[in-house]
Amino acid sequence: MKAKKTAAKRRTIAKAPRDANAKPILLSGGNPQIAKGYGDAPVQAYIAAMPGWKSALGRRLDTLIERTVPGVSKAVKWNSPFYGVEGQGWFLSLHVFTKYVKVAFFRGSSLRPMPPGESKQKEVRYLDIREDPPLDEDQFVAWVKQASRLPGEKM
Repeated sequence: MKAKKTAAKRRTIAKAPRDANAKPILLSGGNPQIAKGYGDAPVQAYIAAMPGWKSALGRRLDTLIERTVPGVSKAVKWNSPFYGVEGQGWFLSLHVFTKYVKVAFFRGSSLRPMPPGESKQKEVRYLDIREDPPLDEDQFVAWVKQASRLPGEKM
């Protein structure tokens, strides 16, 4: 009986409305907790909630992706922004960690040159972006352009 009451209490807490002026909740490593949603608004909420220098980086990455892939689809899923092409699927996502922002290219093993970070998943490659050195924007844009033309993860 106690387990049922505890579970009911958790559901009640989870459904409690948040104060619109409250600071966003940051999860482990500073990753913003943003409700799942599709479109630009939840992605912008995520970017605004990224702590410190990472928010400016998030805005820059978002701008570069939009310029490179006009009409890009966006969503926040699993507390991470996703970018994709309608009819092709998601091609990359972002995730905040304590000292860097991780960009996951879902078909990264097909990109040339391949992004440097390996994954346990055969096709996924990562780019970890730290405050220093600065982002190589030309290389990032080249990867985004290539990735957006490949079949992506299911939308």
